[in-house]
Amino acid sequence: MSESDLPVPTLPNARDAVRALRPSQIREVANAGFGVADVLPFWFGESDRVTPAFIRDAASAALAAGATFYTHNLGIAPLRAALAGYVSELHGTTSPDHIAVTSAGVNALMLAAQLVVGPGDRVVAVTPLWPNLVEIPKILGAHVETVALSYGERGWQLDLEQLLAALTPDTKMLLVNSPNNPTGWVMSRDEQRAVLAHCRRHGIWIVADEVYERLYYADAEPGARGAHSRTAPSFLDLAARDERVICVNSFSKAWLMTGWRLGWIVAPASLMDDLGKLVEYNTSCAPDFVQQAGVAAIQQGERFTQDLVLDLKASRDHLVRALSTVPGVDVKAPPGAMYLFFSMPGASHSLELCKAMVRDVGLGVAPGSAFGPQGEGFVRWCYACDTARLDAGVERLKRFLAQRGTH
Repeated sequence: MSESDLPVPTLPNARDAVRALRPSQIREVANAGFGVADVLPFWFGESDRVTPAFIRDAASAALAAGATFYTHNLGIAPLRAALAGYVSELHGTTSPDHIAVTSAGVNALMLAAQLVVGPGDRVVAVTPLWPNLVEIPKILGAHVETVALSYGERGWQLDLEQLLAALTPDTKMLLVNSPNNPTGWVMSRDEQRAVLAHCRRHGIWIVADEVYERLYYADAEPGARGAHSRTAPSFLDLAARDERVICVNSFSKAWLMTGWRLGWIVAPASLMDDLGKLVEYNTSCAPDFVQQAGVAAIQQGERFTQDLVLDLKASRDHLVRALSTVPGVDVKAPPGAMYLFFSMPGASHSLELCKAMVRDVGLGVAPGSAFGPQGEGFVRWCYACDTARLDAGVERLKRFLAQRGTH
């Protein structure tokens, strides 16, 4: 047989579940901005400020001391102890036996899913939602169904009865992100109580992404009752530590540590041996010097975080006022997170709209469709920056709409 008679080999491909994953439309818009001069980027979920000096100094000191070796799969003891104290102060008694340190919050979400779901399992997620949460169970072969928030005069709201109806006995896991990316919606204590009771009855795991829990403004609004809470309502306030509740958190938002890739999990102690195995086979451990920076964040960072929340609330309010002057924009001030998720002319095709804004006026926001079909018709603007930068962005938005004849 000659070489010309041999069958032509097909190109190798990833498995079907991976090929079916949605690519990030946020990245797609950001990529469209490469090479465009003077882009104002509001598309990613991070502040334009660097990590505080006391955290960077702790990492530098750890590096200088040679903290470059492997650590325990579940994290160094000082960080697990610091996190246990931090969680206990916010949400009730929690021991280090319920804490695992991870290489970023998104790694924590993957580990949590790997712990409890597999091929064919049914997962329910509240959307619109950061796409990573919806896609992670799909990597594992699970089937994801969604329950959508609705938008109206009071902003984004949950239909609790619709969610409870979707949580059928054959459901393996519920995914809830509150405060929510992208909408800023916050699940109320009463909603959490009802969901927890329902999931207890049916043996459904709750995986709560609470990365934005400190970025919470509702109690600080005019007319709010009681003292301002340092955290949004959490399932940890209601659930025993050894029931089917896994809470995921991160150092990225409350301490401006997005690039450090450090997170943690609060979970039943009975899961920790198996979780340690998963960490070993995923990343082995988080870097020692990064974990020591995390200790500094927890032990020294409370005043910084409280000031950050005040700054973010001021930026939120400033941007809401500015966008409210733009004809065709419908925007409400959300109670949490660091985003405005609002409608505007042309947002029914949000990906094309956001690419055009980058190209035409150098304004970078995230398309609503990046957060699932329920997000179409909206765009997401991260307001974690100074107000002068926000004002410049609003002026570009006005210019873009004027060029299109919609303003």
